[in-house]
Amino acid sequence: MSFFTDLAQQYIDGEWRPGTGSWDIIDFNPYDGEKLASIPVATADEVDQAYRAAERAQRAWADTNPYARRTVFERALRIIEDREEEIAEAIVAELGGTRLKAAFELHLAKEFMREAVHLALRPEGRILPSPVDGKENRVYRVPVGVVGVISPFNFPFLLSVKSVAPALALGNAVVLKPHQNTPICGGSLVAKVFEEAGLPAGLLNVVITDIAEIGDALIAHPIPKVISFTGSDKVGRHVATVCAANFKHAVLELGGNSALIVLDDADIDYAVDAAVFSRFVHQGQVCMAANRILVDRSVEKEFTEKFVAKVRTLKVGDPADPATHIGPLINSSQADAVSALVEQTVEAGATALLHGAIDGNLVSPSVLTGIPADSPVLTQEIFGPVALIVPFDGEDEAVRIANETPYGLSGAVHTGDVERGVRLAKRVDTGMIHINDGTVHDEPIVPFGGEKQSGLGRLNGDSMLDAFTTQKWISVQHGRSRFPF
Repeated sequence: MSFFTDLAQQYIDGEWRPGTGSWDIIDFNPYDGEKLASIPVATADEVDQAYRAAERAQRAWADTNPYARRTVFERALRIIEDREEEIAEAIVAELGGTRLKAAFELHLAKEFMREAVHLALRPEGRILPSPVDGKENRVYRVPVGVVGVISPFNFPFLLSVKSVAPALALGNAVVLKPHQNTPICGGSLVAKVFEEAGLPAGLLNVVITDIAEIGDALIAHPIPKVISFTGSDKVGRHVATVCAANFKHAVLELGGNSALIVLDDADIDYAVDAAVFSRFVHQGQVCMAANRILVDRSVEKEFTEKFVAKVRTLKVGDPADPATHIGPLINSSQADAVSALVEQTVEAGATALLHGAIDGNLVSPSVLTGIPADSPVLTQEIFGPVALIVPFDGEDEAVRIANETPYGLSGAVHTGDVERGVRLAKRVDTGMIHINDGTVHDEPIVPFGGEKQSGLGRLNGDSMLDAFTTQKWISVQHGRSRFPF
């Protein structure tokens, strides 16, 4: 596909060029195995070149009038809108996203690009009083300088744009490393959009590479002041450790094991719809997915029957077919891992109401119940189409089960009494939780992030200022200070 081969390059200092590493990242379609592109990896030296280009370009960009800066994002938004169908097809091909998922990802990407337009004008300074006569304290919001962004494979275009656009809008330069399974949608496509939108050379650089080639060069490099990472908690822990050792700020959006809680007064049919979407959207490869569905025992039978019946209607197959609900997992190792997890849980005593088959990277849905309380599957993230139904007796037990996980990203509560739901939601240790809705949500101006091992810091809205700017105190003595010697 020429779309992929045309973009199968590094983008450094405004130039498209091949990496100089001795091996290639091969970009495959996870559904049919088609080779989309072959990309020579960037070396640690090219990572250095990207950061130094970013550093050179950043100062003039920070000094650019923010009204002028925001025109780049207005043009980038129009480019995405004009090429929406082409980008959607790339999402389907490169990561096995369904047509519905591609539309969902692009909708959010456009919303975040719109927010970046406004974010350019958001930084505000303050004048604070001083106990010293004649002194004025000015507090400025200034760009951090250069930001390193590492994006994941599940929503690569969105989650690259989500950090890249705000960082640029606030006057920073960026070096972006996409996941090696989605180098185009998560990397060079983003660069192409901004290049065509008129972003000056050097401000956004894309390095397509792997830790096997560069080690910690991307996160330990002395130039970036902030690393924005979205991915697994295992890798996130390492990123945080390296950042701390090098006095960098880490913004970490990590995994989840979210609970969707169905109380005894819930609208069962609606709760089933919310739970099925929350668990199976993009094959369950979503950090906010409802890993665990907690159901009050008084409605467990009705909910479970209706849930299983709806899951049976989900079509598994070619993600390019608009009728498909569940496409392939990103690669064979992920498919094998999910299948093995189901087998292990059933062998440990769980009951499979649906036991999904595996066909290449396609994994059909599994629905498990009767899961032993000590089963590891209850506390870990499952990045695949596996639903766990867990009964509870009363709200206290629901809260206890919901909190029995090292994660705390998203969640949901279904109830006929909204304020009852809010009271329960406050007791769940999670960064985000939704009443009478699904668990998979992201909006441009609300704080997005998790507790515990689900991450550090927040993104979106004013949180972007905290992530990608720093505060600088400049005092002015209009009179004369008195010094003791």
